[in-house]
Amino acid sequence: MGAQEIIDHVRSGDLGHEDALDILTGAPAAEADTALRNALNSEFDRLFGNGWQPAELHRTVARLGNPIQARLVADAARDYLRGREPVDERWQAQVDGLRTPEGRKPDRIAVLDASLGLLADLRRLPRIEILIPPPGTPLTTVPHHSDKRILDRVRALLAKAESTDFPAEAESYSAKAQELITRYRIEEVTAPAVDVVPFARRIGVDHPYESEKAALLDAVASANTCRTVWSQDLGFSTVFGFDADIDAVELIYTSLLMQANRAMSRDEKTMRKARIKAFRRSFLVAYGIRIGERLRQTVEREMTGHDDLLPVLRNREIKVNEAMDRAFPRTVRVRSSRVDSLAGWESGRAAADEAELR
Repeated sequence: MGAQEIIDHVRSGDLGHEDALDILTGAPAAEADTALRNALNSEFDRLFGNGWQPAELHRTVARLGNPIQARLVADAARDYLRGREPVDERWQAQVDGLRTPEGRKPDRIAVLDASLGLLADLRRLPRIEILIPPPGTPLTTVPHHSDKRILDRVRALLAKAESTDFPAEAESYSAKAQELITRYRIEEVTAPAVDVVPFARRIGVDHPYESEKAALLDAVASANTCRTVWSQDLGFSTVFGFDADIDAVELIYTSLLMQANRAMSRDEKTMRKARIKAFRRSFLVAYGIRIGERLRQTVEREMTGHDDLLPVLRNREIKVNEAMDRAFPRTVRVRSSRVDSLAGWESGRAAADEAELR
């Protein structure tokens, strides 16, 4: 069989990985490399044209743990831009942000092995919603972006919350961040009418404990008038909302998750090794529930005296729900995780209280 025929059999599932690697290793290098490269480019074209953004695909592949495969995705994302105009600025920024790992160039057999594995992995990835127009397609209007100065102040407050070892300080900084975001939302909805519409952004949810992390993200999103849909198999949640609110959700979620991991590592030191997994899962469940309560309290307190804004905010919420329903007309509620460790539950709630947003 020629190299192209071998690749075709691999793509159809008629030839296994190891057998294909053995045959391609003995085939003429130029022929085998070209056939494999063309097959991968075909998959990249399919995915990039059907919703996958460069950073998302790179992250999905990088999670598999093979740096050669991650490098192949980064190279493919850059190559995909050639000859395709116009290019959305958000797409370009993602490509520019992909880093090619430094180090010794891998040998050809390792590249063949990684490429065959990547080909199989890419074939299993489905079409997803197009949130950013791919290169070569008409550009859409870039949604309204939040005030960069506000975001910079929020980032600075959250960075201080992450860096301190004193719970009271972390509490104060996190509280100020949420208060600032809520006040900005009030200013936004009271400003003269502008063409601001809800849209969506995908946020990575990494293993382990993806379910618990997705629940924490949902708690943060709900407090900030956003909705989430978790795509468990693909490793991300799609967050629907207005631009400023989604920015806030991403910043607060990232910060709170970092604080949770630090508190969890601190508190699990007294646990027996056999109970660590149950402790961590229970910790994150309790942490997410408590954080949701605290965030809602902070938002309600900041909204006191602004009853006249409730109809406007309700209208925004309806628009967010409509945007989610259009993209995901059929969703399924995920069952909550079991709590198997009382110590983990109590520790998680205590940690959430340390990050109390009041």
